[in-house]
Amino acid sequence: MNATALPTPSFERKIVSPQVMAIGVRDLPRPLVFTNGVFDILHRGHATYLAQARALGASLMVAVNSDASVRRLGKGTDRPINALADRMAVLAALESVDLVTSFDADTPLDLILEARPDVLVKGGDWPVEQIVGAREVLGWGGQVHAIAFQHDRSTTDLVSRIRKG
Repeated sequence: MNATALPTPSFERKIVSPQVMAIGVRDLPRPLVFTNGVFDILHRGHATYLAQARALGASLMVAVNSDASVRRLGKGTDRPINALADRMAVLAALESVDLVTSFDADTPLDLILEARPDVLVKGGDWPVEQIVGAREVLGWGGQVHAIAFQHDRSTTDLVSRIRKG
């Protein structure tokens, strides 16, 4: 049996570097929804949240924490479980996601300022007034939402359960 070389999956085109993110955003339909996170082990809670975020606009941009920024978040020295490229590829494969980029800073504020989303979204564990970029997005007439969890899942809890065996 011979291995067949297949073309790169089309979802990989949704992944852009932070340096060219502005070009990718320019081509997305508005209103643009922006969210960010680690998305280490994608689970039902993530999938539901991203679909709900996407429903708030015409396109969804997801900014993913770099591996180094995940470690700075204090999630543990062994996190993330999945490398940045893998986390971005899984997110890009979701129908609800239109663009994926990454950030290495402690917050995605620079990306928010550059993308100028119409809608900024985080999970329900974030009060709107504490969402990074909320003041700026509201200042240019956008909306900010904290989406309540429908499926309370946690990558940290999943990793803990796996390790307990």
